[in-house]
Amino acid sequence: MALNTHIAQTSVDFKGLAELRRSANTDQNDQETLEQVAGQFESIFVGMMLKSMRDASSSLAEGLFDSEQSNMYRDMSDQQLAIDMSAKGLLGLKDIIVRQLGGEPDSKPTPSDDTHSGNMHTVTVRPTLQPMENPALLQQIIQAKPIASVQPVAISNELTFDSPESFVQQLLPLAKQAADKIGITAEAILSQAALETGWGQHVIKNADGSSSHSLFNIKADSRWQGERTVTGTVEYRDGVAVKEQAHFRTYESYQDSFNDYVDFLQTQPRYQDALKHVDNPEKFIEGLHKAGYATDPAYADKIKRIMNSSTVAQFSQQLKHS
Repeated sequence: MALNTHIAQTSVDFKGLAELRRSANTDQNDQETLEQVAGQFESIFVGMMLKSMRDASSSLAEGLFDSEQSNMYRDMSDQQLAIDMSAKGLLGLKDIIVRQLGGEPDSKPTPSDDTHSGNMHTVTVRPTLQPMENPALLQQIIQAKPIASVQPVAISNELTFDSPESFVQQLLPLAKQAADKIGITAEAILSQAALETGWGQHVIKNADGSSSHSLFNIKADSRWQGERTVTGTVEYRDGVAVKEQAHFRTYESYQDSFNDYVDFLQTQPRYQDALKHVDNPEKFIEGLHKAGYATDPAYADKIKRIMNSSTVAQFSQQLKHS
């Protein structure tokens, strides 16, 4: 039973797709039906590749004029492009699928109305691919979901720190906002965050692998009502390093981490003496250490070395002149 309509014409031909499925179920040995089924699978596969490329480029940067409407029409255009490529036989995947389904592949590319051909007539047609030696891979392609049902890939807006310079450059403005609230220098706060996280390379992860956004590793005791995560830590007991498991506060963003740090210092009585020395960053850091912010005997000295490093100084000067 030959199919009366060719569905590989438009990306919105849902009626034709339904008819193709009914025909394929009715007569699986019909050559024309097999070719159209194979062509549809090929267009789905090409569409998935185009979508993956779009998602990869979108994760790097967003277009100035991007919107939900423009993205929708771009996706429709990509689906149509995939259908046209399949109709012209540019990949040869259709012939492979036909062979695997027991039919005889068409030796010539399927003619297509130039109305839907876009710019594909300028593309050099590559030779037909050799039959796949892996039937399981072909089966995965055949069972692939249509493009319309593929869930969109979430685009992450997370900051990434690939060097001490990028850590300072990206977080210094946030550090300055937090520092202004308590009257300390941004360099002091950022240096403490750099020590706690290894310049952003060791920010605590949540159980699902997402970032905790914790820059100051404040522990989550019974007073903390927000989200928390458990991870290993090293504490010094009577001068001896001991590995322990502890609960730490987690945040939605690095901005929230800075905000909570300021609130934590201002509301905890034991840090009030340190806050009296905000005009002297080194005494401020020493005050935090003395009050018990960390148990590492060299904690304050490590922060002061970072604070006086060229990495912090370089970008703090840029901030002062911006």
